[in-house]
Amino acid sequence: MSDTHDFWVSCGHHLLDRGEGGGLVVTDEFLKAYLARPELAPPPDACAAERAMHRALLSDPCQPVTPAQVAAIADEDARENWTYLISWRDHVLSHATLEAAYVAIVRHDVKFPPIFLDQLVHVMLRNMLDDCDDPFMLRAAELFFRPQKLLLHEGSLLATDAETVSGWTTRSPPPLASMLGMHTPGIDVLSPSNADNYWKRSESFDMALDLTAGRRGLAALGDVVTLWVRTLLAVDVRIDPVVELRDVTLTWYVGLDSTATRIGDALWNGVELDQATQEQVVGLYRLTFSDGSEVIETAREAPTYLIVAGSSDGILRLKPQNLITGLPILRPKGAAN
Repeated sequence: MSDTHDFWVSCGHHLLDRGEGGGLVVTDEFLKAYLARPELAPPPDACAAERAMHRALLSDPCQPVTPAQVAAIADEDARENWTYLISWRDHVLSHATLEAAYVAIVRHDVKFPPIFLDQLVHVMLRNMLDDCDDPFMLRAAELFFRPQKLLLHEGSLLATDAETVSGWTTRSPPPLASMLGMHTPGIDVLSPSNADNYWKRSESFDMALDLTAGRRGLAALGDVVTLWVRTLLAVDVRIDPVVELRDVTLTWYVGLDSTATRIGDALWNGVELDQATQEQVVGLYRLTFSDGSEVIETAREAPTYLIVAGSSDGILRLKPQNLITGLPILRPKGAAN
């Protein structure tokens, strides 16, 4: 990726090395970036044990840390933060790549705070999309690691970054915000006419994505799912958007978020969805495998469906880990094997 088309610099991808297969390899510089985060920098009143540990790890971020060292920290919240960080550090260092570390977390249900998983997904997608020149695909990839607030406007379904929305101020709003009756310092719907602006705004997360059925946003999200599955599971698939749930037989399905999983479970059990629940469905995809021999026998004769849905309060929080654990793959492959 050229400097003029760099994006998501804050995820720290430039601090990582690349393995022979293109996966991300942890470096001291990457770990030091975590140690420099405000929540881990010892406050002025931090105890001597915490300050000493922080200094030592900044010097050598891979050095062993014993439970006794963490227990010696006086502040309870600080002890918890350091416990999670050291556990996470030890986990990623025990795997050849960050991709392998992530897949192992998902497959073995290793418990880490959601923010750690979001950060891993962020930097992994930055690596997967390094050669991508499609801003729609990049914006769709943000849904994998940043919750979205769904907004309806004149028949269009727009995904806006939930954190950005929560930080809107009362400064003079742009036209879209005015039409939506909101006050925001700046938001535009990504379109062919403004797509080139994404590169310089990628760190702001302030461009909305149109997820209306039949438009580019949903197709771009399907493209990201295809890349995710191919990279982490070493399986080639084709993913096509489906306009609506009618006449769909769910032989196998994966909900890409908690709401979607509940909807899939209801359909599987023959429950007829009420209008309100149907309206929560954001997207539906038909997934087919290029090689049927990679699929468990009961799922070979029919496509797998992927469901995306927003919560009752309009929040879309994707769980890309569901693609690792939920697809009907016969033999586990990919980054962790």
